[in-house]
Amino acid sequence: MAIGLLGPDPLEQQVRYALSRWEQGESPDRIETAQVDFKEEPGRRGPGGKVLAGNRENEVAAGYLAGEMACLSNTPGGGAVILGVADDGLAIGTHLDPEWLRHRIYRLTDRMLTVVVKVLRTDQTRLLVVTAPPAIEPIRYQGKIRWRVDDNCVEVDPATWHDRQMRLRKFDWSVLPSGHTLGDVSPAALEAARSYLREGERADATDLARASDEDLVRRLGLVDGQGRLTNAGSLLLVETPDIGIDYIRREVPGGDSINRYGGTGPLLIQIARVEQLCQAANRTEHVASGFSHRQVLYLPSRAAREAIVNGVAHRDWHAHQPTTVEHVGNQLSVTSPGGFIGGVTPENIITHPPEPRNRSLAEAMAMLHLAESEGIGVDRMTADMLVIGRPPPAFSEIEGPYVRVTLFGGEPDSAMVGFVDAIEPQPSRSDVDLLLIVEHMIRHGWADANTVATTLQRSPAESVFALSNAMATTSSGHPIIALVEGVPADQPPAYRLSENSRKALSQRLVHLDTSDSREALILDWAKKRGRISSTEAADLIRLSKPYVGRLLTELARDGHLTQSRKQRKGRGFHYLPTSFAEETKEPSRPA
Repeated sequence: MAIGLLGPDPLEQQVRYALSRWEQGESPDRIETAQVDFKEEPGRRGPGGKVLAGNRENEVAAGYLAGEMACLSNTPGGGAVILGVADDGLAIGTHLDPEWLRHRIYRLTDRMLTVVVKVLRTDQTRLLVVTAPPAIEPIRYQGKIRWRVDDNCVEVDPATWHDRQMRLRKFDWSVLPSGHTLGDVSPAALEAARSYLREGERADATDLARASDEDLVRRLGLVDGQGRLTNAGSLLLVETPDIGIDYIRREVPGGDSINRYGGTGPLLIQIARVEQLCQAANRTEHVASGFSHRQVLYLPSRAAREAIVNGVAHRDWHAHQPTTVEHVGNQLSVTSPGGFIGGVTPENIITHPPEPRNRSLAEAMAMLHLAESEGIGVDRMTADMLVIGRPPPAFSEIEGPYVRVTLFGGEPDSAMVGFVDAIEPQPSRSDVDLLLIVEHMIRHGWADANTVATTLQRSPAESVFALSNAMATTSSGHPIIALVEGVPADQPPAYRLSENSRKALSQRLVHLDTSDSREALILDWAKKRGRISSTEAADLIRLSKPYVGRLLTELARDGHLTQSRKQRKGRGFHYLPTSFAEETKEPSRPA
């Protein structure tokens, strides 16, 4: 179907892209984003789910859409609803009058929201594209302010909504003057600042640590020309308005708290105290590395510090809730008030350009070597967890909104530690792309530029470059990854761990050696690559071709795979995933 109603606006481009994917048969739940939604017209279903005839006016639909469009308008960038498509992708259409719907939404939102309603005619169906511009003031529907988190609408308070708007306009609350002056600065906070600077062991940091009190505060950018501390200076050196950090230590989930700390003094003192408590509860393991042994922490210190510091540097300080640090067993979770800003999401946080909510505060912490100033803190946090064989940090935005990061500490994997210590060139030992590629292959058995892109949080083109770099990297003198054998020359290359890497990390790979896992790996490859041959399968699951041939035959007999041709003998014979084979025979699209 031809779609000719949309221009180059970024939101309209998202709508175009969503419609093109829907046309190709993808289900709405795989297409929807924070700004684009598919909806069927409410009130159009009768008994048994039968689709009823449509009308020019539908109050049930207008009420529902008023809430949805207010939610999208409150979301940075606004949003659009493609109306007339059911959850399963079926186009049931809509007969609603665009002008009537626009006016009803305007009235139902107390004359705060004017949407754009455009008719879209497919080959067989009439749809509406309803677009809401980004709100200048929060739009309430039925007394509530809601905005989108991922593809869901959640309630938010006015202060949080306005805070995000200020962040979008690059407003920095932390650089504004506070009610404190240089005379209010805590001597203990200044000593903590000097301690962090000396810990950095850099000449410029050591020089700053020797500066006078007033010069130190000025060089950190925490005081204005009139001697008034900025809000960042007040937080770091005087006090937080409420409890800044609430630290809770438990041995097991749901267990009694065995240690708790909550402070309202200088933020630097609070951070130092929480770090001390974390380290006191942090176990160590003696790990062999080459011909020597070294101590490795269950929870890397740098990763723990980065999580804690991010939780106070980038939080919403207008909120009265503390940044909560829950240390349960070997797991550390940091939950901070305020959602993600500036386009940062859990899916792009490693590679997205830094978007500090409190730039002055973040820059002062970077000068104190408490946090990274180059936007690589999350990279290093991720790398530090992976080098000891632990999962990467988990980031999420939860209702409130709050941002939560969880570090899954635990017993270090001595094989992984030794493997990383033997990587050459040496700078690659902390290359987060390389470590994520290895982790992806440990979990999934293989990777190509498309499948690993989500893990790396990069585009497929960038992932090609990362895989190329990984091919040039060694551990103990042997390549870390290798090409999967049997891939046709006209298909993109795919990779697996090399034989030496498989041997070195064998204990991490045992989960791939069960019969169910082998079948799952074969079917995963077939689905994502569009085909699989016995040579490819044998190389992936490390078994003989005769065994693999029987396994492929069984999967075909069970209906999971389809032969590429009736005659199995001869070059070029392979299998197709059943779904792919069916789509090839009879292309389908939404009605």
